[in-house]
Amino acid sequence: MKLAQKLAVNYLRARLNILAVVSKRRAAKKAFQIFCTPFRKSKKKTAPVFDKGEKLAFQLNDITIKGYRFNHPQPNKLLIVHGFESTIKNFDRFIMPFVRKGYEVICFDGPAHGRSGGKTITLPLYVETLRQICERYGPVNRFLAHSFGGLAVAHLLEVLPHNESTKAVFIAPATETVTAIDSFFRFLDLNEGVREEFDKIILKKSGVPPSHFSIKRAVKHISAKILWIHDEDDELTPLPDALAVKQEAHPHIEFEITRGLGHRRIYRENKVVKRIVEFL
Repeated sequence: MKLAQKLAVNYLRARLNILAVVSKRRAAKKAFQIFCTPFRKSKKKTAPVFDKGEKLAFQLNDITIKGYRFNHPQPNKLLIVHGFESTIKNFDRFIMPFVRKGYEVICFDGPAHGRSGGKTITLPLYVETLRQICERYGPVNRFLAHSFGGLAVAHLLEVLPHNESTKAVFIAPATETVTAIDSFFRFLDLNEGVREEFDKIILKKSGVPPSHFSIKRAVKHISAKILWIHDEDDELTPLPDALAVKQEAHPHIEFEITRGLGHRRIYRENKVVKRIVEFL
């Protein structure tokens, strides 16, 4: 972490903890806003392959959602879904292999990410975004999702009509929302009182507790065949959460555990790309 980033984090910690003394509810409200705000912006240049795609856009509430479509129309449609603080342009290497395979490829930046509008993103908002994409440009029968995108696709498939012929790949998915919140609170050194108010905010907004937003829970209601790829050295989406799902031995989920690739390099690794193309 750079010096400027350390200073910003220390300031944020101090500000939230001072606010918590005055009002735990107000501190939790501010913490929730921060939790839902992507701060890191991708500096990667847009790959030339995107020049070959058809630019798409639609309105979701007051947010403009932007994306691309390649090789339209085809019966097999693949939707690529990025993670938190990411963008669809990070997944350029997947586009042409699937086009050559005869697939239509659809990819959008989520709210508050990449070329799309908005300032914050929540899981229900991301799921609704994906549902709208499937409704407008589908039907989609193939999914490729990374990190937070994996959590979103799992919850999408709970409500999206599909069957055993549908396939999905989860790369280093954010398996448990509770784990992400735990990590966030440790990072900002916030106390249990603020956490209780934070959980109340989620319950009020969504109608369910944070524990509901769980791939482990969601996969029990999914028929699609899933390839789950996770790295031992992933520090952002911990492997133990994935292994807890693996231990349940769902017949429709196939696991592959890698080593030394971490959270982001994993989807850029040639062997991983090849395996995904073969599976889907």
